[in-house]
Amino acid sequence: MSAPGQLRPVPRRSTAELIADQLRSAIMHGSLAPGDQLGESELAGKLGVSRSPLREATQRLVQEGLLRSERHRGLFVRELTAADVRDVYVARLAVERTACELIMRGNRGEAVARLTPAVDRLAEAAADRDRDAMSDADQAFHRTLVSCAGNSRLERMAQTLLVETRMCLNAMQDVYPEPREILDEHRRILDAIVDGDEAELMRLIEAHMTETAARINAGAPAEGAGS
Repeated sequence: MSAPGQLRPVPRRSTAELIADQLRSAIMHGSLAPGDQLGESELAGKLGVSRSPLREATQRLVQEGLLRSERHRGLFVRELTAADVRDVYVARLAVERTACELIMRGNRGEAVARLTPAVDRLAEAAADRDRDAMSDADQAFHRTLVSCAGNSRLERMAQTLLVETRMCLNAMQDVYPEPREILDEHRRILDAIVDGDEAELMRLIEAHMTETAARINAGAPAEGAGS
């Protein structure tokens, strides 16, 4: 690991990677909604890119499960069913539980230092009762949690799962918990890390995932919805 302040190579990112990031963000925040069709010419024009890197980027998102390709029709943002919601949260539980195990066996102090400001951002959003800010801060907390494990593969898996999670929550805002409830859940997770209580941490992570999935599906139409 490089010492603090030491210069190191800057990662070079391809145009396709940058396009994929923009498309993920648009899907996450609802600018591209479930069921929307992506017109290649229009999209290339908006992004100011050629079709070749755009196709590479969209293919990545098809592989990640964020877009679906229909023969002779084109690309569409995926619509998530109730079964998809369950799958997303089961996968998130597997990733975040493993991340928590690594944190508890590694540098808990670093995790606490990084997660504390993430909880502070949640508290600010909760005080303002700003649901969009709450969603952003909630996702930032979980992204940081996985990052603290120091495993790049877990981080990559979490990235796609968090986009799908935001798709769920965007479509089901009416079942989103009260800001104070969300804040308390995340504070308890941080407290368990501070206390070194691995059993309590695992219990909280599992409850957080299973209860959120149940809450979202309880508000979805019987045949599934965009969540």
